[in-house]
Amino acid sequence: MALRVAIIGATGNVGSRLLERLRADARVTSIVGIARRRPEGDRWNSEGQCEWVDADVATDDLRPHLEGADAVVHLAWLFQPTHRPMVTWRSNAVGSARVLAAAADAGVGTVVYASSVGAYSPAPGRSVTESWPTHSMPTAAYGREKAYVERLLDAFEARNPDVRVVRMRPSFIFQRQAATQQRRLFAGPALPGSLVVRGRLPLLPVPPGLRFQAVHADDVAEAYQLALTSDARGPFNLAAEPVITADLLADLLGTRSLEVPRPLMRAGVALSWRAHLTPADPALLDLVLGLPLLDTTRARDELGWMPRRSATDAVRELLDGIAEGAGSSSAPLAPDSATGRLREVAGGVGERP
Repeated sequence: MALRVAIIGATGNVGSRLLERLRADARVTSIVGIARRRPEGDRWNSEGQCEWVDADVATDDLRPHLEGADAVVHLAWLFQPTHRPMVTWRSNAVGSARVLAAAADAGVGTVVYASSVGAYSPAPGRSVTESWPTHSMPTAAYGREKAYVERLLDAFEARNPDVRVVRMRPSFIFQRQAATQQRRLFAGPALPGSLVVRGRLPLLPVPPGLRFQAVHADDVAEAYQLALTSDARGPFNLAAEPVITADLLADLLGTRSLEVPRPLMRAGVALSWRAHLTPADPALLDLVLGLPLLDTTRARDELGWMPRRSATDAVRELLDGIAEGAGSSSAPLAPDSATGRLREVAGGVGERP
């Protein structure tokens, strides 16, 4: 097997880990890394293992960069700005349509797409397989766009039956190097890193029934690697154990949880979002509280995938990384700077994961 792989969004949370794995895989003979901003430094450009391309899925011609590729991994996604939904729609929905069209025109044989637990229709607390509907919650831009791309993929598969399509649907993906980026994307400047140092927070306000799943970015990257180097197709749920509850999250922070009525918490999120103090809007809170739990049996049985780190490990890395201001040398994963803080306060555009 000799694979030429193009990774769109290669410098982000999952892309950076996948790049490391594919560089070490003898079956992968060539990698094209596609990102809006080319990374710098030896970590990204060592030994000529990856050809880098500066391109934006929303505006640039992608076909030339996919010519000759056996597989394309589409990871690029814009979470922000939630105050300007047309910006995220052009990048995520229209941009994904442009990626699929370019892949078809270039004759790419395999498309692996980064979907999400957020694509699933609401089913709070219920464990679901990959057959659960993917209509999401249309009031949240993230869910609306993820569900739309699922429909794009349905049409793409119908038009291109010879193309192998894989849809990864992971839970929350964490790692230390992406912690500061994720704090910027979802909490903004309102959450100082010092506040998540264990034992520093006196109480953790949570909505009733908070439960979610998490998985480490390297484990997710391994699932992508397994999909690329096998004949697998279709959707795969990705999550690690245990399910993160309010009490478990509070224990990781060295504090106690305090339930806040959902309408009150939602009102607080809405007020903060409208004041441009936090980037996450109240519809995103609704989406999170309606998420199902993921049954990962198919990934285990058909991909041979088992997470090596627990969900607790992944969340602990996130919290430690936020406290330490951790980051990496790519633009999406860069640690905080004075410029970045000013952009957060101004409600600037967030980075792709």
